[in-house]
Amino acid sequence: MATERLNLKAWSDEDKPREKMLTKGISALSDTDLLAILLRTGTKEETVVELARRLLGSVHNNLDELGKLSIRDLCTNFKGIGATKAITLTAALELGRRRKQSNILDKQQITSSHDAYTYFAPLMEDLPHEEFWILLLNHSNKIINATRISSGGVTATTVDVKLILKEAVNRLASGIIMAHNHPSGNIVPSNEDKLLTNKIHRACQLFDIRLLDHIIVGHNHFFSFTDNGEL
Repeated sequence: MATERLNLKAWSDEDKPREKMLTKGISALSDTDLLAILLRTGTKEETVVELARRLLGSVHNNLDELGKLSIRDLCTNFKGIGATKAITLTAALELGRRRKQSNILDKQQITSSHDAYTYFAPLMEDLPHEEFWILLLNHSNKIINATRISSGGVTATTVDVKLILKEAVNRLASGIIMAHNHPSGNIVPSNEDKLLTNKIHRACQLFDIRLLDHIIVGHNHFFSFTDNGEL
């Protein structure tokens, strides 16, 4: 005889995500519990906790991978997730990315390649396409501005050197850190990456602007041209 499923309302309070947060604190909640709170409701076939568990299981319980799913992906591939739930979840994950970025923004000064990577990672790490950004710094390596120069396809993006120098000159920047992502996760620079870096380096020298680094952003790791003697 089939066992009747226990509706979430019939669970003990200590097992319900919201009640657990109130009684035990947010640190007591699992990733599944937190997702369940964001999703709010399940379906006739599964509780919201089961829906959250299924969603996490689809990305092997990896929150970084979950952050790469688009609203379309969530709505199309997961029964029980409509536009409202998908938007809520995507917004929450974006807040997490911005919180990570705020750590370096509060510091306002770049002192290492890791500082630069920490700034750029929330902007590019989860993108399915390549983007190229520059970070403009003053003479003390404090942040003046960050600018996206281009956005391209899965394997490449076009970079106009004139746009980079124009931004730097207009902002009276003393230094530039460039960054682009490799959606494949492979952070080894291509020959095109090296040629572009050298080209921009020479152009910066004409304006007495320091090209401090070029960061390639992968998944939870990065390549620094400066750290690896390529600049």
